[in-house]
Amino acid sequence: MNVYPAIDIKGGRCVRLSQGRADRETVYADDPAEVASRFKAAGSAWVHVVDLDGAFDGEPRNLAAVGEIVRTGLRVQCGGGLRTRAAVDRLLGLGVSRAVIGTRAAESEAFVSELAGAYGERIAVGIDSRNGQVAVKGWVDATGLDALALARRMEALGITTLIHTDIATDGMLTGPNLPAQEAMLGAVSCRIIASGGVSRREDVTSLADLARRCPRLDGVIVGKALYEGRVDLADLLAISAA
Repeated sequence: MNVYPAIDIKGGRCVRLSQGRADRETVYADDPAEVASRFKAAGSAWVHVVDLDGAFDGEPRNLAAVGEIVRTGLRVQCGGGLRTRAAVDRLLGLGVSRAVIGTRAAESEAFVSELAGAYGERIAVGIDSRNGQVAVKGWVDATGLDALALARRMEALGITTLIHTDIATDGMLTGPNLPAQEAMLGAVSCRIIASGGVSRREDVTSLADLARRCPRLDGVIVGKALYEGRVDLADLLAISAA
């Protein structure tokens, strides 16, 4: 199982939001690339990056910062504001390993199908849900779509990796929503990356146990707990590799 340390970029800085709310922002660093370098030094191979300004505005706003992170040598998984083919092309052209489509995936199956055909496994779909319902546009808008039903449609379109975020636990340090992640694993045969709620090493141990039972659990995204020193990245990487 992979551990994906997270970098959320807003105004060029590394921040975290609680439950995706722009008015609940904590700034952790002015230089996201420096944070990424620390993750690499701890042994990480990947970093999960979200352009928060892009997510809210509908167009990537922090490509320069993303490019600097790519230059650290980490494999970068990145989303936020990828709602046109041109935006995806620009992002992947920077050397990003995997682009994450969120809002447009819920709006246009044709868009997802086009990207899956062009880029294959370099495209992932982010499914952000609250109480099983999909939220989009930086988690501001509820769609009324069932998260599991959307996952099945994405799989049918050729998507092989889904990032499933439980909004209710994201940034709250309350522990991951394991039943929601198990339900997603049971709904599709895609690789699943779990996101939301990790607050202690035991949370990653629980997800690693789930990954041993279901290897399609590709990994877990860890954010706020790292920044607040509640968990140690090198320790989590050792747990995930055991």
